[in-house]
Order: sequence, then C-alpha cells, then structure tokens
Amino acid sequence: MRRKDREITDFDAIIDIIKKCDTCRLAMNDGNYPYIVPMNFGLDVQDGQVYLYFHCAMEGKKLDLLRRDNRVTFEMDCDHSLILHEEDMNCTMSFESVIGRGTVEFVADEDKYEALMILMRHYHAEDFKFNTDMIKVTAVLKLTVTEMTGKRRKKIH
Repeated sequence: MRRKDREITDFDAIIDIIKKCDTCRLAMNDGNYPYIVPMNFGLDVQDGQVYLYFHCAMEGKKLDLLRRDNRVTFEMDCDHSLILHEEDMNCTMSFESVIGRGTVEFVADEDKYEALMILMRHYHAEDFKFNTDMIKVTAVLKLTVTEMTGKRRKKIH
C-alpha cells in the first residue's frame, strides 16, 4: 500500500468497516480479464477467522467460474464524502474500504439456513421469516478470507 498513513491493520477496526458496508464486490478469474460482481453478503467471525456468505441463483457465470477456480479477491467500501479544499482549489473523498483474498466453497444444503441467517443479520433483518422453500433453489457461497487489509481517509472537521 502506497499510503501507509491510511492503512488499517487492526483486525477489529477492519471488522468494524466490514459491518458498515452493504455490498461486497467479488472478483473471479475469467481467463484474460477478471470478472467482478457486486453482491450482498453476511459476515461471520469465528476464533479470528473471517467468513463472508453470499447467495445467488443456482446457475450462472459466477458459479461456472468458481467451479473452475475458487480463488477470489473481494472489495467493499463505505462512508464516502466529498472533501472540498476551496483555498487550494482541489478536492478528494473520504472513505473506508477493505480489500482481501480467499477461497469460496459451496455451502451444503443442510447448512444453507444458518448461512442465510448470517446474511440476514448483516442487514439487521434477523427476525425476518423468509420462505425456507427458496433454500433449495438458492446457491449459498462461503468465502474463507485468507488475507485482508483496510484503508481509511477521514474528513477532518
């Protein structure tokens, strides 16, 4: 990272940023070019290991790519705000972000309900009674994070 003054290495601070984000972008290997897709996600941390959960249709390009190569890179960001420096006649953005890598596995049918509940909790909707019949036609993915880093530029008041 070029701007070490903006790097976040504290695990809990990175987790706090993830909790504020509502979209995670997954980048997969598609040969000559990466394939990236924005997804809703759920966060689970067990004994210092970070897991991200996603749901999607049972077929499609991302699933085909993951079956060929389950290594992914992910990115999420939040707290965007324009910072204007009128005296210097320039501007920038404040933000917080997390970038990382890991491997994706398909969640077994018997574990999908709990994984989907983790996803719902991320959006503060854990008491929503969703139609469990949809589980059998929903793919659920589990990303085991192998490395991640955070970055922050905050607006100075």
